[in-house]
Amino acid sequence: MVALIAGIVLVAFAIFACLPGTLGWWPHVVAFLKGSVPVLAVFVGLIAVFIGIADIKDRIEAKKEEEEEAKEAAAKAVEKKD
Repeated sequence: MVALIAGIVLVAFAIFACLPGTLGWWPHVVAFLKGSVPVLAVFVGLIAVFIGIADIKDRIEAKKEEEEEAKEAAAKAVEKKD
């Protein structure tokens, strides 16, 4: 309950601080957002690259496991024939 109240108070303060005529922080907020977009883009891009690499590794591992299962199934089939 305390976290909810604190969250509401902080959101209300952020809105109040950005309103024109009160604290006048809106230009600073816009400058911060403009400066943070390239940095955020780099982080999102890096995360996407890491996810892509992990996906490729998972596909390779799954393919190896399928090949091993196929070899084991073939070996069992040969054993049953004998």
